[in-house]
Amino acid sequence: MSAYSRSNDSVFGRWWRNVDRTTLICAFILIGFGYILMLAASPAVAVRIGASRNMFIFKQVMFLTIAGGIVTVVSMMSRKAVLRMAQIGGVLMLGATALTLVHGIEIKGARRWIALPLMSLQPSEFLKPCFAVVTGWLLTQRKVSRYFPGMLLALALFGVILMLLKSQPDIGMLTVITTVFMTQLFVDGLSLMLVGVGVALMIGAGVSAFFLFPHVRSRVERFMHPGVGDHYQIDTALRAFGNGGLTGRGPGEGRVKDLLPDAHADFVFAVAGEEYGMIVCMLIIAVFGVIVVRTLLRLIREDDPFVVISVTGLVTGFGLQAFVNMASTLHLIPTKGMTLPFISYGGSSAMSVALAVGMVLALTRNQPGGRTQIGNGFMTTITKRRAA
Repeated sequence: MSAYSRSNDSVFGRWWRNVDRTTLICAFILIGFGYILMLAASPAVAVRIGASRNMFIFKQVMFLTIAGGIVTVVSMMSRKAVLRMAQIGGVLMLGATALTLVHGIEIKGARRWIALPLMSLQPSEFLKPCFAVVTGWLLTQRKVSRYFPGMLLALALFGVILMLLKSQPDIGMLTVITTVFMTQLFVDGLSLMLVGVGVALMIGAGVSAFFLFPHVRSRVERFMHPGVGDHYQIDTALRAFGNGGLTGRGPGEGRVKDLLPDAHADFVFAVAGEEYGMIVCMLIIAVFGVIVVRTLLRLIREDDPFVVISVTGLVTGFGLQAFVNMASTLHLIPTKGMTLPFISYGGSSAMSVALAVGMVLALTRNQPGGRTQIGNGFMTTITKRRAA
């Protein structure tokens, strides 16, 4: 394939030569794990709710197929096209997130979804990658022109999103977007003193959430005091890891999927632990780690600040989401209903993560010869000098 790509001057050949193939392959490995674990976890859940055994499988196969297409297509886009897509998508998803407060589906006391014919759309999932790219552009352009209020616009956008997510409420998504924004500000050159102020504000917001939202208080208290409250789901998940041991009980032999209501979604990592064992779980963690670490290492060689800030936000959101899901399943942090990227059931989750990974691949793609450097002028074309 390498020799073929060097001799092929088609759109696909140029894309294959310049895209980060390791990250691309890792993304499709995670999609493969998503197929396998959905076959393992979802039939029992479907039967328990009185649906067809294959209902979740068919839907997730469709979602993951679309997700694979999104990763590929978006990764072929130019940096300018990625920015335009993020700007337009951000406006649309911001409006859709506001719409959930009026016409959204209420599930467990939260309005986060809009009903569509084949799925329920969670607009805030798509808002997250769009926000990272738009914020990266705003923070970059304020350095190009002192008259451009990039920081104020970024803070205003963040404030609007914060209020919308608080109103749903979706404290988990709010935490992820806040972390993404704070990380981008730090990379942009925010002083350590202001970083400390930001961290203090995040801690204050966490304390406020503890007192304002009963479900947040319940989860924290159950984590801090194991003997208090209902620990059925987390205890069952931990037993599943113990039952799986090093190599697992074997495909289809697990029992946790028959006991946990969210075995196909929030606790799919426990299904992996029971049926495939610690070795496969460590492999899944390693794949996530490769994507995050490799992307950050590629940014060291990047000279466009727009790419550095945007991709840092994208990969922070991706890695944090994976960490929260796996850590809460292992009872290392309070439980939080957050999906495992590409592996948990959910159309909005799979496609929004695919959008984020596709954006990462597009923005970090090698661009020999002339290239568009967005962070050095609103759109300035930079031509590399060839060594004599």
